[in-house]
Amino acid sequence: MKNTVKKVLVASILCSILVTSLTSCSGAKKETTDTSKKFEFKLAHSANEENTWHLASVKYAEIVKEKSKGRIEIKVFPNEQLGKETDVITGIQSGTIDMTITGESLQNWAPKAAMVATPYAITSSEKMAKVANGEIGKEIEKQIIEKTKLRPLTWFERGPRYLTSNRPIKTPDDLKGLIVRVPNVPLFVKTWEALGAKPTPMAFSEVFTSLQQKTIQAQENPLALIDSASLFEVQKYVNKTEHVRSWIYVVIGDKQYQALPDDLKKVMDEAGKEAQAYEHKLFLEQENKLVTKLKDKGMQFVDVDNVAFEKKAKAAVLSVLTAEQKEIYNKISTIK
Repeated sequence: MKNTVKKVLVASILCSILVTSLTSCSGAKKETTDTSKKFEFKLAHSANEENTWHLASVKYAEIVKEKSKGRIEIKVFPNEQLGKETDVITGIQSGTIDMTITGESLQNWAPKAAMVATPYAITSSEKMAKVANGEIGKEIEKQIIEKTKLRPLTWFERGPRYLTSNRPIKTPDDLKGLIVRVPNVPLFVKTWEALGAKPTPMAFSEVFTSLQQKTIQAQENPLALIDSASLFEVQKYVNKTEHVRSWIYVVIGDKQYQALPDDLKKVMDEAGKEAQAYEHKLFLEQENKLVTKLKDKGMQFVDVDNVAFEKKAKAAVLSVLTAEQKEIYNKISTIK
């Protein structure tokens, strides 16, 4: 009888050990997240401390730090402190920098990124939100991740781009021979060539001095950058071409993003939505103030023949876009 009891007891113990072993091997063991590990990211961009991009970037960093309970700290470097836009992008890809604010320049790697700043494609803030937050925006973001290894976290609205100059420009004919600085974006170069100007790709940090030295005669940008770069000191006219309405992405290196545990990835994504809403509010408040401020600084706003500009620009845009880009352009055109 005692031997029988012993056998049953031994069998029970062996069974228990076997069940425990099988459970462990099945992967049912719960993994724990190391909440003591901290992450520090550098976010570098080209705008100054008063620009809505910078203010929203700082806000994003604050939200992330709060939501992560201090496990993520983002240090923001404005004014091209860590390099020009393309240098920062390559820095992120190599791992020396982590984040930046960038838009159409990404088309040099990801062609679909050209659609975030295509002349006369977006005509209002409302349409921009539908495009950026919808399927078209997801399609663009997917290619950016695949081709550049940068991951968009959120987007900020940019004001309409205006042409500044030292002579009034009312029609495309007035552009003849005008040397216009443009970003290093093929679509912009071709469009301004078609409009009759002489586009010159150049880093934004070189624009003020080049205008001062008259190596270029004009440039085109939203009011916020016209103001923050003090272009009112070297340019007299703001020609209301409103040729591009665009958005710009806050991006992080995908490698850096993937190194985060899932809970912190969620923090980065959720903070992006809050920062976007914050930036949009700032943008609406500041855009009207900028018109008054620039007028007070001596700049004159010139009404232009928008129909003539649009007609000529659209023909140029369609001649430059690839079949892939035209497909997206046509999709955007159907959104009201």
